[in-house]
Amino acid sequence: MESGSGSEQVEEKSGNEHESEQLPKKIKRYHRHTARQIQEMEALFKECPHPDDKQRLKLSQELGLKPRQVKFWFQNRRTQMKAQQDRTDNAILKVENETLRQENFRLQRALSNVVCPNCGGPCMIGGEMGLDEQQLRLENSRLREELERVSSCLASQYAGRPIEAMQAAATFMPPPSLDLDMNIYSRHFQDPMASCTDMTPVPMLMPPETAYHFPEAGLLLEEEKPIALELAVSSMDELVKMCRGTEPLWIRNNENGREVLNLEEHARMFPWPLNLRHHSNELRTEASRDSAVVIMNSITLVDAFLDANKWMELFPSIVSRAKTVQVLSSGDSGHASGSLQLMYAELQVLSPLVPTREGHFLRYCQQNTEEAGTWAIVDFPIDSFHDSLQPSFPRYKRRPSGCLIQDMPNGYSRVTWIEHAEVEEKPVHQFFSDFVYSGMAFGAQRWLAVLQRQCERVASLMARNISDLGVIPSPEARKNLMKLAQRMVRTFCVNISTSSGLIWTALSDSPDDTVRIATRKITEPGQPNGLILCAVSSTWLPYPHNHVFGLLRDERRRSQLDVISNGNSLHEVAHIANGSHPGNCVSLLRINVASNSSQHVELMLQESCTDDSGSLVVYTTIDVDSIQLAMSGEDPSCIPLLPMGFVIVPVGSTGETTNISGDGNPNIPSSEERNSPTSSGCLLTVVVQDLVSTIPSAKLNLSSVNSINNHLCNALHQITAALSSTISKTSCPDNASALGSCTEPTSAPPKH
Repeated sequence: MESGSGSEQVEEKSGNEHESEQLPKKIKRYHRHTARQIQEMEALFKECPHPDDKQRLKLSQELGLKPRQVKFWFQNRRTQMKAQQDRTDNAILKVENETLRQENFRLQRALSNVVCPNCGGPCMIGGEMGLDEQQLRLENSRLREELERVSSCLASQYAGRPIEAMQAAATFMPPPSLDLDMNIYSRHFQDPMASCTDMTPVPMLMPPETAYHFPEAGLLLEEEKPIALELAVSSMDELVKMCRGTEPLWIRNNENGREVLNLEEHARMFPWPLNLRHHSNELRTEASRDSAVVIMNSITLVDAFLDANKWMELFPSIVSRAKTVQVLSSGDSGHASGSLQLMYAELQVLSPLVPTREGHFLRYCQQNTEEAGTWAIVDFPIDSFHDSLQPSFPRYKRRPSGCLIQDMPNGYSRVTWIEHAEVEEKPVHQFFSDFVYSGMAFGAQRWLAVLQRQCERVASLMARNISDLGVIPSPEARKNLMKLAQRMVRTFCVNISTSSGLIWTALSDSPDDTVRIATRKITEPGQPNGLILCAVSSTWLPYPHNHVFGLLRDERRRSQLDVISNGNSLHEVAHIANGSHPGNCVSLLRINVASNSSQHVELMLQESCTDDSGSLVVYTTIDVDSIQLAMSGEDPSCIPLLPMGFVIVPVGSTGETTNISGDGNPNIPSSEERNSPTSSGCLLTVVVQDLVSTIPSAKLNLSSVNSINNHLCNALHQITAALSSTISKTSCPDNASALGSCTEPTSAPPKH
């Protein structure tokens, strides 16, 4: 026996040597290796786990061992390492197996808790359980194969060195730094591009607004569902007839060319069910119709209308909040046709001077089997036969409204929109009274204009054959930048209206003063944490809204307004087209300040959009690290955004009406009653936000309010002066029809 430490060796029991057979089986000779012997053999094992005869002979002579002892030690050492590897693999497989078992159990419990929307009992759909089980088995098999592949890869790489901790197979490569060159250059992507018309349905980009509190609504009972289905069929019939009807149901207004609804003819054609209460004497009726072609197929449109989150994303400036409260029918075999659901929505105008309209309604979808590619979606009121709903303030009832969708070639659709509602008569600020009472604020024309623009934006988001300008390295980076800009616009729209219960305070009692302020306490990601002060001011300008939009979206012209640009010039380093109009785009601007060196670069993310219903210019400052994060494909939801900007709404003469009686007389208040401006022009709303304190519980001080109020007043003054200077330099014949004069507006804007 030799003293020392090491593994026990059984010479006669190791290997298949002929000499071992000559010794008696009952004699066992054990040898313990010394620490030096083990250390030397371990060192050779790390370099070569399978030594040849010469290496074993040389090592045995150096250590004073027999060549067979060295050979058996290496054999046992390899066996030991393999056993250790097997134990590691078994442990990993056990953890993976437990995880898969828990996931399988969770899915089975979720399926067992599914409730049938028709009967309210357990949902047992034939074939679904088998399909889910098959999916789980396939996933488990794939995971096991992947684990075996990784284990074999590690085993093959192990030869010659001890087992090390498992590392990630792919090493994260940081994105290359942005080349913020001061010269704009074209960037042509090298990878194959798809056609813009090959558009497939994709989920909308904004997450559900889980932080909002939705009004409680009683679900429909089983005995009420047949009534709802009967009303859905009659409402759908009414919608289709209103979409295709002509005179005398719809009469064209000679002053503005729009169609208005003949209320007497409508009441004669569509008598409302007798068991429903009608409040025509208490509420004012608004009705409008319009038609347009949009770049989105009918299937994608229907999917967006039946999903509350996608619907909000399709109309970010109109729908501030939406939720599917109850699904009464999901259609035949999961098909969208025949689906009926109870929904809640809050509609807004981008100004705190106009109250939002909110309410519950039922939405019904039906496909026309006689006409291929034709769908109809109708909304109709629920509060007429369901008493558990609390009325909104001001009261708003959505009469049968919706759209008729007809597929066209190349992924386009023709949409005919009907907007019909009853609204409680409430006073509106004089600046917006004409916009609201004319039906433009919530009418079909605005819905369709926004839909056209948003469909172009979705097509631009999904297209891969567009060559943009600037520092956009790849199509994925382009898409991520557009998603970040969309979240910025969404945040901007929600935070400048009376949506979400925001309380706005007027700084003075003067009816001409439109400055409103509100505070928000932010503790969630997506916006800067702390106390945020938002100030909004509106004014009427006697200039066409496209002139005002051109001034404010152009970074070179806007940088001349010191109060807005703080004396800094702006330079566009990236440009993404969002639609056919050149004003619909996402821009990345570099702010040129003294401290803006190569180590410290300030950027501005801006999105501008315009259509017949109005224009938006939204921007926010952002650092280079955040832009790199967004372009690298990481989740940009944690990037804090504090957007500011401008809302421009065109307003015409006061001859516009929303409905007429049987004799053709207007049925809305006159211009004198509304005390609103009578000249053509636009309403400009300026929005400024400031992080007053990084502590959400901080109190607002008077100096912050005075500072932001002065900023708004100075901004409006400089914008008015810049517009006046621009108009005065143009020729008189080109502007006489719009403004009446070259150097002076037709009438002075209301006093701010």
